[in-house]
Amino acid sequence: MRNMTFTPLTAAVVTGLLLLPSAAVAESGHGGIKLSFLGRYATGSFATGASEITAYDARTRRVFVVNAQAGTIDVLDISDPRKPRKVSTLATPGANSVAVQNGLVAVAQQAAVKTDPGSVAFFDAKTGKKLKQVTVGALPDMVTFTPDGRRAVVAAEGEPSSYCEGKTVDPEGSVSIVDLRRWTVKTAGFKKFDAGALRAKGVRISGPNATAAQDLEPEYITVDGDTAYVTLQENNALAIVDLDRAQVRDVVPLGLKDWSKSGFDASDEDGKTDIRSHPVKGMYQPDGIAHFRDRGQTYLVTANEGDGREWDCYADEVRVKSLNLAMPGAEALKKDSELGRLNVAADSPKDASGAYTELRTFGARSISIRSASGKLVWDSGDQLERLVAKELPADFNGDNEENGTFDTRSDNKGPEPEGVTVGEVRGRTYAFAGLERVGGIVAYDVSDPRAPRLADYVNTRDFAGSIEDGDAGDSGPEGVLFVPASQSPISRPLLVVGNEISGTTAIYEIR
Repeated sequence: MRNMTFTPLTAAVVTGLLLLPSAAVAESGHGGIKLSFLGRYATGSFATGASEITAYDARTRRVFVVNAQAGTIDVLDISDPRKPRKVSTLATPGANSVAVQNGLVAVAQQAAVKTDPGSVAFFDAKTGKKLKQVTVGALPDMVTFTPDGRRAVVAAEGEPSSYCEGKTVDPEGSVSIVDLRRWTVKTAGFKKFDAGALRAKGVRISGPNATAAQDLEPEYITVDGDTAYVTLQENNALAIVDLDRAQVRDVVPLGLKDWSKSGFDASDEDGKTDIRSHPVKGMYQPDGIAHFRDRGQTYLVTANEGDGREWDCYADEVRVKSLNLAMPGAEALKKDSELGRLNVAADSPKDASGAYTELRTFGARSISIRSASGKLVWDSGDQLERLVAKELPADFNGDNEENGTFDTRSDNKGPEPEGVTVGEVRGRTYAFAGLERVGGIVAYDVSDPRAPRLADYVNTRDFAGSIEDGDAGDSGPEGVLFVPASQSPISRPLLVVGNEISGTTAIYEIR
């Protein structure tokens, strides 16, 4: 989104539901903190991205929320977080992301034609006055500030218009660095990288006839000092960017998750929760990324949502049942109750005849911790699906646009952890991630990066209501924002979550 070394847990099977034993749940859950719902602001819009990314200004006690549907930033006063109220809006057509630092609001905006260069607009957090606007790459999807506040950093995806012959416009992905003292822009691009060389070391380059620079799509950023770590979601990779030189230092492959050593529910048509191992590999493909430091070392936290490509004249997601498999037990694997319904990457490895020798899923249905070089330190394995199966058995792997959708996402990325943030509570470091589909926020104590512990899970979605009618609470968490106690209006840490499907901004107290 959107952390402990996974130890397989003995499980009991009850009517097809794989449950964690109570002792294991007690040991891994509710560890040190509790998330409590405080208040909510509702736009009244459904499934239009009316509440996405959030940012907070401690001086004014205001939350700035991307309202993509209206083309604005909604400004909420949370002096009383139990009763957030809208006080103004900023005109930001094409807004995709917002960040605030030292009273300055930065908004990443895509152009009316998304393949044209985008922009970042800057506003005064107190007055709402627009101060400056600069040009950046196509489809800027995320903006953040450097810790010292001297620069803004922008990830521009550069998505194609389509892949139709003769109609394709495919801009290059890029990372722009805005000097806030001079209002100048430097851009770190990917022209120096060769597609073949990247593929050889494990980076996924899959767009038809795309160069590496066109295929690499920066998604989300975390900044540590003068280095930015940028997720390249569709590419299952991480870009490491030198901000001083405005250069991409490296593109690091994130590797594959071996689902034969962990487990997930692969079918949406078996009528049950069935979390178990499969002869499949998973591309991590993180969306959100954050970082923290422990004993002088930087660690990255990623929410491994997964994402395929589907444009006019091209799609890279295919169901296993439609494939020619050169794998042991191929016909059995193609049954709907096994892997037949599972969506996998069309560019998974094949033999000389074109038969698939390996299957690769989109996303790892997990949260990971990695070193600053991108090396995997820990992954949550199948903990997230098991957690949801325990807490919400009737709504396991449900969709976010409609209630009563038990198991409908099992064939396609499961709970989809998307946004992630980190924060310190009473001297311990926690990671918080939103589960985009079934909903809710999961918290892990990551104070020991190699052995994190599940701390809490809260879900303020009402599964008895109607999401479309606006009486089902919060659905589709997108942006997850930590507010430390020192900046909180109630002197206790808060979590602010933008929910894109329900169009709500929810505020939680962390105790």
